[in-house]
Amino acid sequence: MPQAVSKPDKKDPRTRPEKDLESAIGREVRAHRHQQDMTVADLSRKTGLSMGMLSKIENGNISPSLTTLQSLATALNVPITTFFKRYERRRKAVHVRPSDAAEITRTGAPDSYRYNLLGDLGPSHTGVSVEPYLITLTDNADIHTGFQHDGVELIYVLEGEIRYRHGDDTYDLQPGDSFFFDADAPHGPEELIRVPVRVLSVISTPKAS
Repeated sequence: MPQAVSKPDKKDPRTRPEKDLESAIGREVRAHRHQQDMTVADLSRKTGLSMGMLSKIENGNISPSLTTLQSLATALNVPITTFFKRYERRRKAVHVRPSDAAEITRTGAPDSYRYNLLGDLGPSHTGVSVEPYLITLTDNADIHTGFQHDGVELIYVLEGEIRYRHGDDTYDLQPGDSFFFDADAPHGPEELIRVPVRVLSVISTPKAS
């Protein structure tokens, strides 16, 4: 299975996430002060904070209180959340080459359906689980319209032509077509019109609590 890697922009320190909250806040305060052509003395007069205190904040040497942050936000005319923009957890990314896409078996899918998992970020803090697959169907693939699961699904046809059933309706899908649907309704390929069929499938389901 490919390993998740993070690739921050090392060339531009202005866009690089900060390692600690104090530095992140300090950079934002200084950046917005400069954008408004405001000196430390100007900001001191507007907020009632001493120049020494402001210097410590901008250099990340102290952790300002919420009251202080609100005063700074008012003086700089920005939302208080602006000061936390640079403080972000490390984000994961996965690069999967064609030869590395793991072939898996999905529960309930016929053996003739070939699934290649295109990436896995592991546990997510977003509250949803996202699974991207490349699905390949050849002329010996079984017809199966009984897929049913939580969440939503997007399929995008890369090759071939397929008649796809969702609930009581069918849709003829060709290369370039996309189909986005509630996956709780029975669904699946009803007819393989032109094979091989290759579709990109992205399934999003609520993360189990």
